Amino acid sequence: MKELIHQADPNRMNWVEGHTEWGTVRVPDGISAEVTTEQRNDVIVEHYTFTNTSETDIFTYLKDISIYIPFNDNYESADVCLKCRCHTHIFCGENIAYVMALRMGGEAPHLGLVLTEGSIGGYSVERDISESSNDRGDFMLHPSPVALVPGQKFTVSWVLFWHNGKQDFYEKVKQYNPNFIDVQANQFVLLGNERAQLTIRPAFAFNPGDVSITADRKEVHYEVHDGEITVNEQPARGGEIRFDIDVKGVHTHCNLFVLPAFAELLQKRCEFIVRNQQYCNPKSGLDGAYLAYDNEEKHIYYNHVYDYDGGRERVAMGILIAKYLQIHPNAEFEKSLKKYTEYVERELFDRETGVVYNDYHRNNRLNRLYNYSWVSIFYLELYRLYHNQQHLLYAYRAMKSFYEQGGTQFYAFPIPLTDLVVNLEKAGYEEEKKCILAYFRQHSAFIMQNGLNYPPHEVKYEQSIVFPATSILLQMYEVTKEPKYLDAAQCQLRTLELFNGLQPDCHLYEVAIRHWDGFWFGKRKLYGDTFPHYWSSLTGIAYADYARLANRPEYRKKAEFSLRASLGLFRPDGTASCAYVYPASVNGIDAGFYDPLANDQDWALYFMLCFKMGDGAPDGPICNS
Repeated sequence: MKELIHQADPNRMNWVEGHTEWGTVRVPDGISAEVTTEQRNDVIVEHYTFTNTSETDIFTYLKDISIYIPFNDNYESADVCLKCRCHTHIFCGENIAYVMALRMGGEAPHLGLVLTEGSIGGYSVERDISESSNDRGDFMLHPSPVALVPGQKFTVSWVLFWHNGKQDFYEKVKQYNPNFIDVQANQFVLLGNERAQLTIRPAFAFNPGDVSITADRKEVHYEVHDGEITVNEQPARGGEIRFDIDVKGVHTHCNLFVLPAFAELLQKRCEFIVRNQQYCNPKSGLDGAYLAYDNEEKHIYYNHVYDYDGGRERVAMGILIAKYLQIHPNAEFEKSLKKYTEYVERELFDRETGVVYNDYHRNNRLNRLYNYSWVSIFYLELYRLYHNQQHLLYAYRAMKSFYEQGGTQFYAFPIPLTDLVVNLEKAGYEEEKKCILAYFRQHSAFIMQNGLNYPPHEVKYEQSIVFPATSILLQMYEVTKEPKYLDAAQCQLRTLELFNGLQPDCHLYEVAIRHWDGFWFGKRKLYGDTFPHYWSSLTGIAYADYARLANRPEYRKKAEFSLRASLGLFRPDGTASCAYVYPASVNGIDAGFYDPLANDQDWALYFMLCFKMGDGAPDGPICNS
């Protein structure tokens, strides 16, 4: 199949596009494949039958058999993406497998795929590397491993159908697959002593004796009421736990992640940064810097190449420690933070002009506007910690410099709009407040004028372009109470939500699609879906702000799902990973791993800490959960 266009779509979007044609099958020697396709009204039914044609038994690995499903998921300019590209949300859950493809602009019809026969165990990706970060690649579904005697065959079948969005998709999958099992969790990332709470809803009738649920190959207690299965289990260990679910022979799974209480996780991570990731060498300009850390070789790491240098995103480590010290005084951490602050002021930031440098030695071979708001946030947290008004003025100067260099037309993230305006006003800096608020108004006007016509940035179109458009408008509504900003933000938020899937997996549920960060920030330098990646948490920030400002409590729950998901990048001993590369393989290279480099992921902990301290509102008590 080379083309799939909805006949009533005015945009004539082709939902299948890639280097390898849809339905192409790759099999090992000794297995043949037969493909048949049926058109049934407005749905397409595809059957892939595999036969052992050899004279010996054949056992397969997961990636031995591949079926190409190249959904049109790549990034062009925003006007093209919103009308003619899709976000592809994949779940490979054995007998319960599906793809929810959503047009990037949110306009129906959307395309769905649901498995009706067979078992899918994972997916891989083949990327066009010449497209760098802008092509997610061609997807391949892998049937679950099988053992076939000579002449034996098995079939994988699915239905392709049109739908109107997330809710409609999950209603329709039950129609097209009457054996569908819906799995939900109260939380997919558990903290401290939280219990695993699952709700399992088969679309078919069953008896309690038809159910089997295991975790770590041990039976899990469950209850059945009115056709609904519930699990309320205290996990026996930390880390990722897979719950295998079988109802009347229909098999699927749900993945949860178990971590210590948040306060403990936070303390251990800050401790690790201070003791292992601060470079101390008076002979070096990097003296005092927080740097990346190689968890395999157990050493600190620097490279002048942008994403491993002594500035940029790694400022998050200083921000996190400054935030932590506001609630947990610690002499060791404070000494480290002061040394880091000296480094920032010596090497990365001009306190008079507000210029932010890319790397130590005040190196601005690339004057990167993203860096400015991060340094501003750093000084705002220092101001909150020490109540030194110079820190507030430095935060202001960084953002003023950002805007003097064209920031009103740049979608940086996160912009500390509310934080800066409120604190300047409280401190009596009326002129500074008026100046920066005028810039914020210009920035907001530019965003509102553009609407969904986003300008390209380091990636042509992505979640972290839509987020600042949403966040800046929400914050402008917060400080001005002018309804036009909330109305415009709601439109942006609807577009932002489309990046997030709802698959029952700690790597996927309310995790925004990103698929290049492992290459730019990791040791393995492998492109591919990064689920999770800490910038996925940006969507959680937008959810939390919207919940608070629009009185939409359901979005607070969505925010917590989003923010917790990125905590899977941290470990109880304080080590961390910059990204999890999710597919089974990328361009033939094995994936499904946490990159061994701890680099810039500490934004995720910082965002979660802010959430627990009051959703970005005035500081409140931190939870211990």
